[in-house]
Amino acid sequence: MSTVLKHVHESANVVDTSAVSPDSSSEGVARRVDAVAWSDVEQNLDQHGSALIRGLLSARECDALVHLYPHDEFYRSRVVMARHGFGRGEYKYFAYPLPDPIETLRRTVYPHLVPVANRWNSIMHIDTRYPSRHAEFIRRCHDAGQLRPTPLILQYAPDDYNCLHQDLYGEHVFPLQLAILLSEPGQDFTGGEFVLTEQRPRMQSRVEVVPLRKGDAVVFAVHHRPVQGTRGSYRVNMRHGVSRLHSGHRHTLGVIFHDAL
Repeated sequence: MSTVLKHVHESANVVDTSAVSPDSSSEGVARRVDAVAWSDVEQNLDQHGSALIRGLLSARECDALVHLYPHDEFYRSRVVMARHGFGRGEYKYFAYPLPDPIETLRRTVYPHLVPVANRWNSIMHIDTRYPSRHAEFIRRCHDAGQLRPTPLILQYAPDDYNCLHQDLYGEHVFPLQLAILLSEPGQDFTGGEFVLTEQRPRMQSRVEVVPLRKGDAVVFAVHHRPVQGTRGSYRVNMRHGVSRLHSGHRHTLGVIFHDAL
């Protein structure tokens, strides 16, 4: 079991984030994942390109992950978005080994999304098929030189935002990903809505705002998804981002299922 969430040392103080009740264990996260109505998630992904999952993490689990953010020993890199034209704010990519809740989310959510990913690729005439177990897919990434873990925490302050983008990272891309809001809207921050756009051929882009609360997750398409039209299915281009924060601070966990070059 990873010790990342057990003890976080800061100066002379110790923040013990393991005292988050039995429900915050990796087993508790796995139980909540299994309890999700995945058929509803699949239906929403097909219809809208995203699906909202309420309360996937507890408030105390969210707080424990936020408490990790200042501790650089748990991360492989830090990105200041303004330096790269990505927006404003910053994020950090976790290093291996991942904290238990994140490793558990990757391992337990992935199998529920594989049938959607494989069906979408079949519809879009993309040859790639994904194995049933996440460990097998990560082995495929690593064999291709995609060795760097991609789960991350994003941090926003007033006037920060995240430009519309896609998290691709290499040849091997799992077409769905997960974002979990770790802060409470209206209490920890205002503004900062999670935004999805969908660009259809010869049409104006469609925008959707996902109403996340603390601990809620959204599953969404990374790059493309199929849409049924009058003359058959066609491929649409998906992007995601975060609107400008008006006040406070906002943290988000991003769970990406492929690793990076």
